[in-house]
Amino acid sequence: MKRVVLRVSAAVAVALACLAPAAVQLMARQATPAATPATAPAGPVPRMADGHPDLSGVWWGGADVGAARGRGNAGRGGGRGGARGEPPPTFMSLYKPEAAARAKTLSDKDDPTLRCVPTAFGTLNISLYDVGAVGQILATPKMIVMLTETFHGWRLVPTDGRPHRDDVPPAYRGDSVGRWEGDTFVVDTTNFTDNTWMSAEGRVSQHSDQLHIVERYRRVDANTLEIEATVEDPEVLTKPWTVPKQTLVLAPFDQIMPLNCSGIETQALMDAAAKQGSAK
Repeated sequence: MKRVVLRVSAAVAVALACLAPAAVQLMARQATPAATPATAPAGPVPRMADGHPDLSGVWWGGADVGAARGRGNAGRGGGRGGARGEPPPTFMSLYKPEAAARAKTLSDKDDPTLRCVPTAFGTLNISLYDVGAVGQILATPKMIVMLTETFHGWRLVPTDGRPHRDDVPPAYRGDSVGRWEGDTFVVDTTNFTDNTWMSAEGRVSQHSDQLHIVERYRRVDANTLEIEATVEDPEVLTKPWTVPKQTLVLAPFDQIMPLNCSGIETQALMDAAAKQGSAK
């Protein structure tokens, strides 16, 4: 199946800009069909040798950024249920007054992703994506590996009961450990730097080094992955942020692409963002 990528988003849509050298590859790639296409009837949850659900696969919302979405709801940035009622709170809507005041001093030109720095959480409320709209999971009984298409992104999540490491410096995407609660995989992440934003997409979303994220992954069937998350940051938030539930589907290709970023590709965007900021 051909994967058509239309990565068009906000003014600092690094999901598009950083990938310019790969544009031809993105638009013409012939992807190898996955063993269980997302359009096929859902089968039972596959399991690893230890009996836990196998989360392995390439996961997305049904299409890349800018394209029509499938069954997943990642492209809408929220949970199920349509547009009725009040929209769910965002990370930024829970800022303490001092954090909100600081956010007003920042703009697109300050977005770290323009310099190939990943987000602390992720675009479209999904950490598996980082900056983008596709991610891959490689699961083993002792380690879950989470890969993103952008910035050589990856996370290693051990599941053998070890605690968080206390001998490593803070990292852009923190330090993660995992555990199983029945058929739900829980990922606990701490030890973040404070020089990234929570997401890209041109929205100011700074955080502190007290950031703490707990995610819950549940494979509903062979084709569907549900993700819930709670985010705490006592330095900048008035209360924990409950991230809207996201539902991803198995993509019809079995590998993500290496969409790299050197900073050279985004120079034009950085220049434009700087001019836009100075004009205000």
